[in-house]
Amino acid sequence: MIEYKTISLANQVYDRLEYNILSGTYAPGEIISETRLSEELGVSRTPIREAMAKLAHEKLIKDSPQGTVVVGVTENDVKDLFEVKRRIEIIATRRAAENISEEGLAALKENVEQQEFFAQKGDVIKVRDLDTEFHDILYRECGSVTFETILSPIHHKMMKFRRLSLEKSHRIVASVAEHKSLYNAIADKDGDKIETIMLLHIDHAYNNIMEVNEQYGTDNSTEDH
Repeated sequence: MIEYKTISLANQVYDRLEYNILSGTYAPGEIISETRLSEELGVSRTPIREAMAKLAHEKLIKDSPQGTVVVGVTENDVKDLFEVKRRIEIIATRRAAENISEEGLAALKENVEQQEFFAQKGDVIKVRDLDTEFHDILYRECGSVTFETILSPIHHKMMKFRRLSLEKSHRIVASVAEHKSLYNAIADKDGDKIETIMLLHIDHAYNNIMEVNEQYGTDNSTEDH
């Protein structure tokens, strides 16, 4: 029984640390120690150690003479991630349109409505999280564990860059509009339209992220507001 609790706690700690790294709360190059994290999260060092081992395996942190260093996700990582995303996500979305359940379609519709609501309020964090949820629904509904396993981590890894892109440009309005158009195409099961919209959506997101990075130097940003 204790073992299950320990594993559960380690997973919770991992989720929190991964979020802090991918959102930019822990900046690339920042030193993080077991002691510091234990104090911040209010847990013992055992689950911290287990979570950090997993983060190191995923190359989000690394050991250095100074201690454990945050690696995070760099601009070059984003370029690579978008290249993979562009090649696979169109296929996955077309397949999602073919396989989507009534519940999945309803979830997409509700998600888009929430995106529109929070975009009007200028709530970038909420829109970003709903963006992640929108794509996660698509990945689940495509009916392929392989596609979901590949695409979901890619979208999550770009968390910080997507937030900054939405925050420091007018991308938030365009992104929500693209999601709404994509939802309509999926509801109509229009494969060609889905491909056109998804290609534009991915390319617009990539170009905007690169422009924002060039203008603001997001690689070193640590804000999360």
